[in-house]
This record gives sequence, structure tokens and C-alpha cells, in this order.
Amino acid sequence: MYVRKKRRMMAEINVVPYIDVMLVLLVIFMVTTPLITQGVKVDLPKSAAEPIAQMTEGKMPLVATVDRDGLYYFEQDGKQQGPFTAAELQIEVASWLAIEPGTQVIVKGDAAVSYEAVIRLINVLKNAGAPAVGLMTDNEV
Repeated sequence: MYVRKKRRMMAEINVVPYIDVMLVLLVIFMVTTPLITQGVKVDLPKSAAEPIAQMTEGKMPLVATVDRDGLYYFEQDGKQQGPFTAAELQIEVASWLAIEPGTQVIVKGDAAVSYEAVIRLINVLKNAGAPAVGLMTDNEV
């Protein structure tokens, strides 16, 4: 008489299809990430300046931008917001400085923007409570 052996259930998961899916997702993210641009396109003036101390400590400063059209933008922790009016920008900066009082504020002005527009932006930032305002430039080649 023939006696059948009982087989044990196999309790393994085949992970090869999951690895294939993950590799495809990795390739998709690697291709699309450089295409994502953040911030406003601004041609900064050139200067031989040293980086600010707060950035070398790992803290990100607040960056207020005025583009060549005279629109204001605000960047905090790498997140760009805007465009704003001068009053809206002042409220945003004041609320952020109330949370993080020691944060440095930097003006990022397009090279084609008039001196008056940059001074207006600095006045807005001062009225918002910024103790000091720096100017952002590109390195000279």
C-alpha cells in the first residue's frame, strides 16, 4: 500500500518582483529629480564674499527674493513661497522671526532689479523685525 507523505507549507515570499519594482521607482526618481527646479530664477550680482556663519553651522537663513519683475518671494527651510506684496511679505517674515528669533535674513535680488527695489525690500524686512539683513551674491569666477 502506498502512503503519501505530508508536505510542509512553504512560508517564503518571493521578493524578486518587489526588487524589480523598487529599481524601476529608483530610476524614475533619479531621472525626474534634476528636472524639478525650486525657487525663482534670479541672476545674482558677482562678488568675492565669504559664506555666512549661520550656514556653516547648518542653520538655514531666511531668504527674501525680489525678481526682475519686482515680485517678492520668501524662502524658509528650502521651501519657496510667493509671490507676495510688500505687506504680505512683512507678515510672513515677522511670523517666522517670532518663532525663530535668531535667524539671519538675506536679500536675494536680481542683478537687473533697481537699487530702489532692493532698498524697499530691506525696509520691509527691517519693519518685520529682522535685526540685520545681508545681501546674497554669486562667487566671482
